[in-house]
Amino acid sequence: MDRTVTDLATEPSLVEVLTIAQRQVARGLATVLSEEGFTIDQWRILRALADGAGHPMGELAESLLIPHPTLTRLMDGLGDNSLVYRRQAAEDRRRVTVHLARQGQARLTRLNALVAAHEAALRDTPEWAVLARLIAGVAER
Repeated sequence: MDRTVTDLATEPSLVEVLTIAQRQVARGLATVLSEEGFTIDQWRILRALADGAGHPMGELAESLLIPHPTLTRLMDGLGDNSLVYRRQAAEDRRRVTVHLARQGQARLTRLNALVAAHEAALRDTPEWAVLARLIAGVAER
């Protein structure tokens, strides 16, 4: 059966479906993390630093897709709470890397448990199955 232009215009696009799904999942996760006084981006920063390597701010901003000024503000807040710390590189004193502090690792462990529980609850929904099929279809291409 041929689909008309009207049918195509009213049918949600993949981008729309993924955008809606992302916003709904992020809204729920933001609520869970806010109960701990965290944002999604703060949690993402702690996760990125968990590898123990120490990362320059520019690298983090690029990999996490967080604008530099926003990352600096978030990092200042995390530093004020002793969750991260900055260190000058020995080989180049102008280069500063950011590291996860012990207190940050402990907090990340707690946050990761909350995120895992949130994601487990999502997996029990019919929407998760639809999303998983969409992702699998995109990955196969």
